[in-house]
Amino acid sequence: MTRRHQQTMSPFEGVNYMFDQAADRLGLDGGMRHLLKMPYRELQVEVPIYRDDGSLEVFQGYRVQHDAARGPYKGGIRYHHEVNLDEVRALASLMTWKTALVDVPFGGAKGGVACDARSLSAAELERLTRRFTQRIWLILGPNRDIPAPDLNTNSQVMAWMMDEYGKRYGHTPSIVTGKPIELGGSRCREAATGEGVSITAQDAMRAIGLAEDRARVAIQGFGNVGSFAAQFLHDAGCRVVAVSDVHGAVHDPDGLDVPALREQGSGHMPLAGRSAATGRAISNAELLELDCEVLIPAAVGHVIHAGNAARIRARLVVEAANSPVVPAVDPILEENGVVIVPDILANAGGVTVSYFEWVQNLQQFPWDEDHIHKELHARMNAACEQVREVASREKVSARLAAYMIAVDAVSRARTLRGI
Repeated sequence: MTRRHQQTMSPFEGVNYMFDQAADRLGLDGGMRHLLKMPYRELQVEVPIYRDDGSLEVFQGYRVQHDAARGPYKGGIRYHHEVNLDEVRALASLMTWKTALVDVPFGGAKGGVACDARSLSAAELERLTRRFTQRIWLILGPNRDIPAPDLNTNSQVMAWMMDEYGKRYGHTPSIVTGKPIELGGSRCREAATGEGVSITAQDAMRAIGLAEDRARVAIQGFGNVGSFAAQFLHDAGCRVVAVSDVHGAVHDPDGLDVPALREQGSGHMPLAGRSAATGRAISNAELLELDCEVLIPAAVGHVIHAGNAARIRARLVVEAANSPVVPAVDPILEENGVVIVPDILANAGGVTVSYFEWVQNLQQFPWDEDHIHKELHARMNAACEQVREVASREKVSARLAAYMIAVDAVSRARTLRGI
């Protein structure tokens, strides 16, 4: 495959580009490759709702179940106007490899509704969620497929999904994760993905001999994941020198007051409008090329590409977003001495604590915060160590090592279960 073709790959092709490399190294045959690569089930549904003005609008919804060899399907529900089948298919596949890498007993799934969530009232969002749940509930279940929050969805959306599913199947808190604590949600779930990013970033710092108090960190994206990652790294002694949102970025080489920025973020106020946003205003593109030790793309995919990869000056790139680095430019970064912590490792904290929530629901026994933090650190650090060991032994990148571990785990499970 040419580098130019890699630049124009669809999201699903991009995931399978790494899968194929891992399958080559593992020596998988053609039949097993096809079985693991393609989704088990793809469901497209119409989601009709009445808007507040009385008009009828029909949205398109999706749920893709990729693989369940290692356990029930698991994956988020996103509401966004650009949601499409290829994107959902790619993210479902990523969930398969992510859950296998951190060794939680789930497979991969993803879902979404193509809509502009910001244009919908709270009542419209509830109607949309309940109707979407009705359309897909035949393929859901606490031992079959367990949704979670994702882009533009939250604990309230999960509460509506749980309630709607319960109308048909009875009270079933384990049908979704990321719920409000009052309805069986887990402590620490909201912060889990950002905490996982912080854990993997600090692990990578130790691996290259970089002390936290000497690390300047730039984070593209200051939503749920980016803001929590910033807070955890700030608390660990790192100097967070730049953060951004959709409106732009702020950069202060002396370090930003992360707690104050988060405190002033109520009501989704742009970063530039917060009094704690010291330093100078820069663009999101400029943030990526700052002189820093740790760069964390935590917003959207494909922001590091052939046009800017050679100008990345960070020593570490920690992929908090899904696929922020296009596959073609990994070699460019590596040639320049940049270490990449791949997305299926870096942002796996969310699904790990989702697993903890599911376990708590099944047992009807809540865990305290100390136990959750301890278990999250143990699983994330074990995965980091395994990726490093495989990368060193096989002389491959961390990204390929992560995929090799995940693909091998799923292929073994599939073989043991039988076709």
